Amino acid sequence: MATLVLTVIGNDKSGLVDALAEPIATHGGSWDRSHMARVAGQFAGLVVVSVPDDRVAGLTASLDALNAQGLLDVQVAIASTTNEETDSSLMSLQLVGQDRPGIIREISAALASRDVSILELETDTTSAAMSAEPLFHARATLRIPPGLDEDGLRDALEDIANEMMVDLEFGESSPTSAG
Repeated sequence: MATLVLTVIGNDKSGLVDALAEPIATHGGSWDRSHMARVAGQFAGLVVVSVPDDRVAGLTASLDALNAQGLLDVQVAIASTTNEETDSSLMSLQLVGQDRPGIIREISAALASRDVSILELETDTTSAAMSAEPLFHARATLRIPPGLDEDGLRDALEDIANEMMVDLEFGESSPTSAG
């Protein structure tokens, strides 16, 4: 069984999920996991599909047909077979603050310099209740490498948060929310 990761994007209209699900089912594939949303007038998403090895080429050809029809741009990648680190830990991170350029850059640079992986990241911008100023929200699941000083990581991120005047919350994350 092969595991494929599909990235999809197209002009938002009804029937896009069905157009994607049909060839997956036709080729004996299983829709394992997905995250899809309407973003700035586009329908975009990630889908993880399991399909019998001998049907990968047929499914890929059917997905290419969606591209040719202009319905969805579908990119196909074979999933990595490397195992996740079992002795690493997961941490959740939530950030809220007045929106400004560079928030994700500052946080991601601090994480990357410590070999912390971002497994999931969701962001959005809303209006503050009283002032209607834009508020930036970020939620992330992080994989902490073995041996990393988690308190030191928290301190470094809190220093950045204080400089940017944003609020950070940390928590433990369960393995089911990642990967």
